[in-house]
Amino acid sequence: MTISLRRLLSIGLAAALGVAAAPLGKVQFTDTKLRNGLRVIISEDHSAPVYTIVVQYNVGSRDERKGRTGFAHLFEHMMFKGSENVGQNEHPYLIFMNGGSMNGTTSKDRTMYYGTLPANQLDLGLFLEADRMRSLEITKENLENQRNAVQEERRSGVDNQPYGKTFEAIDDLAHDNFAYEHSVIGSMADLSAASVDDVAAFFKMYYAPNNAVIGIVGDVNAKTTLAKIEKYFGAIPRQPSPPAVDTSEPLQREERRLTLEDGLARLSRIDMAYRIPPSSSPDDDAIAVLVTILSGGRSARFYESIVRQKQLSNGVSAFSGESRGPRLFRIGGTVLPGKTLTELETAIDAEIERLKAEPIADWEIEKARTSARRAFVGSLGSSLSKAIALSQDALFYDQPDRINSREERMARVTAADVQRAARQYLVKTGRTVVLTVPKAAAPNGGL
Repeated sequence: MTISLRRLLSIGLAAALGVAAAPLGKVQFTDTKLRNGLRVIISEDHSAPVYTIVVQYNVGSRDERKGRTGFAHLFEHMMFKGSENVGQNEHPYLIFMNGGSMNGTTSKDRTMYYGTLPANQLDLGLFLEADRMRSLEITKENLENQRNAVQEERRSGVDNQPYGKTFEAIDDLAHDNFAYEHSVIGSMADLSAASVDDVAAFFKMYYAPNNAVIGIVGDVNAKTTLAKIEKYFGAIPRQPSPPAVDTSEPLQREERRLTLEDGLARLSRIDMAYRIPPSSSPDDDAIAVLVTILSGGRSARFYESIVRQKQLSNGVSAFSGESRGPRLFRIGGTVLPGKTLTELETAIDAEIERLKAEPIADWEIEKARTSARRAFVGSLGSSLSKAIALSQDALFYDQPDRINSREERMARVTAADVQRAARQYLVKTGRTVVLTVPKAAAPNGGL
């Protein structure tokens, strides 16, 4: 007996919904602000003898000015070069030698450092983060070293990567506001022009306790941990509040298009970017469901129609991401040999228009809800995931308890909400299209 994919999916969803009937426990946490403005979120989780500390600084590439881009990402590297009581690269060494893990990331909206350690090393994690917040070693030697590291990262990750320039071009063309227009990694020229004084001023303004949120999750005692945080961080002086970021964008009234030649690409690629509101928008959850319906796995519309039936591409993805300011609903995919970009673009447009005009099946909505629940439940098993969510929701939305409303919000999304969002935001006059084509080889003897 043969059972269709959609029939199997409906059976699986029915089973999943039965499990979903069991309510999830709320993540409990404390939320405290020290006298110097440092916000501290602590959540006890005694399921394993470990803890995670996450420090979110309210600075990303959106805070940079023209001619001085790449500073936020540069500090992601600089923060490991030593401070008053910690030697160069000693921070990661101490974490690893005590059985822990650590890293840092930079986005347009924030810079984040995190570490996971055994529970008996709470003082170590707090000491390391506090020392570099208070007394980072900013020297010409450290700046030159990390500037070279970032420039090499740009070469390997952007300049010498297939489609690397494509992703920068999308942001540059889609945004009018400089805050979100330029790339996180910055330009080579701006990085080369940065002086020690420039970098020190940037650090003083943005890497201050009143411009940061700490999230700690794990096998800790909230009261004892808060006392230790006061001990290590309480004396670090606050700084004047950084200037607010202008994130306004003028209304886009017509489609923007660009064709790029890429000497490293082997297949042609299409990227579409539709303007959508920040993640704080009431439409955020409907947009998340829209992403799942279009590209969430093999039962999604893009895969079923474009990949499996029409065989135009080996995969078309949709993505909305999280942003405090104007963001983009991105759609992208490469064209299979023998097919054309025009065919692929036409097929993508057809699926978007079909979603706007025809009913959305109940199973598609339930699939999105179940996928979101599965991802959320999975994140609850990680002290790192919870610490990131609590601290980032505090920083972005002033709502660390957003973690506890995710399931309820998704359950309220209807097919009508999704169609309304698609009709409002996925419009051609509000989108940017970048076509990337392989650069033709030079004739024999040519350059």
